[in-house]
Amino acid sequence: MRLAIEEAKFALSEDEVPVGAVVVKDGAIISRAHNRCRALCDMSAHAEFLAMKEAAVSLGGRLTGCVLFVTLEPCAMCAGAALNYRLADLVYGAYDPESGCCGSVADITDHWFPLSLRSIGGILEKECSELLTSFFKTKH
Repeated sequence: MRLAIEEAKFALSEDEVPVGAVVVKDGAIISRAHNRCRALCDMSAHAEFLAMKEAAVSLGGRLTGCVLFVTLEPCAMCAGAALNYRLADLVYGAYDPESGCCGSVADITDHWFPLSLRSIGGILEKECSELLTSFFKTKH
């Protein structure tokens, strides 16, 4: 999760929403990414989506046996992608009470569909939340 926080800080330095993600398999880092929505003019360029996509290219498709670490609870798009990529586990820091789909608003990772994956939230939650809070304070 600390590497995902580093990625979130990169996003912050680029004036992106500070979310970072890392995909790990068997203890090895496969990919890391941060939000790039503004830079790429692409609202799907969420950190976890980019990290999963890069990992899939690196591994030749599915992410079976991989763990995704992300600083913010994934939205419906990213939680759905995690299911479709066949991740083993999803670990996130800050809960998202507005659009989180791994337990806060909904939990589409847990048997809503034929696929499911284990999701664990609240890891280094304070650090992850503080990055987001400080970013949005500058925007209001």
